[in-house]
Amino acid sequence: MVTEQEVEAIGRSLVDPQQPLQARFRALFTLRGLGGPAAIAWISRAFDDDSALLKHELAYCLGQLQDPRAVPVLVDVLRDTRQEPMVRHEAGEALGAIGSPEVLEVLKEFEADPVVEVAETCQLAVRRLEWLQQRGGAPAPEGPYLSVDPAPPAEERDVGRLRAALLDEARPLFDRYRAMFALRDTGGEEAALALAEGLRCGSALFRHEVGYVLGQLQHEAAVPALAAALARRAESPMVRHECAEALGAIARPACLAALRAHAGDPERVVRESCAVALDLYAHESGAAFQYADGLERLRAPPPDPDPGPDPRI
Repeated sequence: MVTEQEVEAIGRSLVDPQQPLQARFRALFTLRGLGGPAAIAWISRAFDDDSALLKHELAYCLGQLQDPRAVPVLVDVLRDTRQEPMVRHEAGEALGAIGSPEVLEVLKEFEADPVVEVAETCQLAVRRLEWLQQRGGAPAPEGPYLSVDPAPPAEERDVGRLRAALLDEARPLFDRYRAMFALRDTGGEEAALALAEGLRCGSALFRHEVGYVLGQLQHEAAVPALAAALARRAESPMVRHECAEALGAIARPACLAALRAHAGDPERVVRESCAVALDLYAHESGAAFQYADGLERLRAPPPDPDPGPDPRI
């Protein structure tokens, strides 16, 4: 049983700019795991932070909760043109993930937003809601990764045909996303390499989603392409950030070298993503049970006081 005081302590860690970013991320994902109105309220309070990366993850977590109580703050973030494009994009995607029919008209307002990433995100979210409505309101089937995705996976399972659909820039973006998530769910080296090809085509939004999916897949075959995308200074920061986090999730030695090489990147969102990814790398490489360990850390007994030198020595 989690007490109100414990939720408050985790929430205060999230909104405290003096805390290391890694600690704030752990607090955020702990709140996502807890859910409920108090968790939503604390997550919502952090949207005035100056870290675009953190705000992007706030919106992501609110979407994954699929709680309609998060809709008002997400609509506010989507409408706020002072927010960074990657934050507004994630707010739009989160509204699509929650799937409430009443947000459809709001999303349609932004299908032609001057920020391409926001416009494309809202187009995808509208298509997802329309797809759900065509199913009579039945929820999307759960996949092996237990994430709420911006498009359902295609029914096709042939990797060659899925690769062709993924890379076909004449196809609607929604259909290419469906191929992307089908490749992820199919898994294996061939699928990972097909997805990795997507890091060199499409829009920045498309490439960023490829990076995210490769992080979920966690296949070592994708490491060279992810490291190359992270190293491309001309690439969109939102793509590079997602590639950094994917490398942290895959957690192989080559990932560590790539992340360390960009730990001082001039782009703040890339630099912060590498810091968070290195923290995730340490978790994935260690024996810890879960990354969202804010509650466990809060409940851990304080360390024993220093007993001083051993008199036997």
